[in-house]
Amino acid sequence: MKYIIILGDGMADEPIESLGNKTPLQYARTPYMDLLAKRGNTGLLNTIPDGMHPGSEVANLAVLGYDVAQVLEGRGALEAASMGVDVLPGEMVMRCNLVCIEDGKIKNHSAGHISNEEAEILIQYLNENLRNDRLQFFPGVSYRHVLKLKGGNKQIGCTPPHDVPGTDFQQVLIQAKVPEAQTTADYLNDLIIQSQKLLENHPINLKRKTAGKDPANSIWPWSPGYKPQMKKLFEIYPVQTGAVISAVDLIKGIGVYAGLENINVSGATGLYDTNYEGKAQAALKALKETDFVYLHIEASDEAGHEGDALLKVETIENLDSRALKIILEETEKWDEPVTIAVLPDHPTPCRIKTHSNSPVPFIIYKPGNIPDAVEKYNEFSVKTGKYGLLTGDEFIKEFFKPSEP
Repeated sequence: MKYIIILGDGMADEPIESLGNKTPLQYARTPYMDLLAKRGNTGLLNTIPDGMHPGSEVANLAVLGYDVAQVLEGRGALEAASMGVDVLPGEMVMRCNLVCIEDGKIKNHSAGHISNEEAEILIQYLNENLRNDRLQFFPGVSYRHVLKLKGGNKQIGCTPPHDVPGTDFQQVLIQAKVPEAQTTADYLNDLIIQSQKLLENHPINLKRKTAGKDPANSIWPWSPGYKPQMKKLFEIYPVQTGAVISAVDLIKGIGVYAGLENINVSGATGLYDTNYEGKAQAALKALKETDFVYLHIEASDEAGHEGDALLKVETIENLDSRALKIILEETEKWDEPVTIAVLPDHPTPCRIKTHSNSPVPFIIYKPGNIPDAVEKYNEFSVKTGKYGLLTGDEFIKEFFKPSEP
């Protein structure tokens, strides 16, 4: 048996008035997701443990069955792994966004989805001016970067910038959770202010403003942690090899710690213009060579963060027609059976433009199993599915469970 999870990041949502009070999943044309729902079994999965923030790091670890409270050390450490950044004892790593501040408020979390090339120049410029024997920046993809701080205390409260668009940045600066972390919080807040002074009139940002684009005029560090301790998937589940395909460093980093091979796809952007077909073909190739593939597609999440319901519908339809269709039609020709799951990691409702902790709809299609009565794939239809509501590692155990006789 081969196994593939196709994860549409942030794909779940709430009913939207402009869509006839349907969710984007209900409104979108998704014949292949619906076909898979008819052939498979469905349910809801709670990917956010009680008391935890609904971040992608939490949700994707939960989808893979990890005890998030035991293994989570923040996004920074995971993304650092994908970038080949070594994290030593005594070093704290943080996700470090390039953001746009306008009139003292966080305009957006992505600096207008700045290009990789522009961002790398800015990160190197920050290193030239701010790097020291304790601190270093590492360039990632678009607005997503990493900061490493020797001797940092992770007991600090940080606000993800995508949670607070329109908020005065001074109101959501880093706070110490314990007195011992005050020095770390003060150091990082001062770093934010210094970055704003350095970046405001950098030639890259002057050029972006002239072109009507948002400048990347501040850093925003968040999600601190140390090096995580995680078991490889093959130590837990009945697979020996696997691969992860994503445009996002966070997911690649989870793959590193999970023992999965990272496969890069040309034209994979993490946005609505990503190379869906290329990802699907890469997933098929990897599935022939390994036991398990985790195919992550980010586009719907970004559309949700922008509050663009029609764009979110488009990204869902693209995942269906330009990725899932290819995978379904090809694997049906194979002699070896393939178990296929489709789900989001968390909702990213267009109304709030950030993640929520509601359960997400999922499909598991396992050749030979008797399907349930669900014929459409969306947040509401799957409530009557075979699996009901799953939590913890129940989803991944069902996914890897042998077919029924």
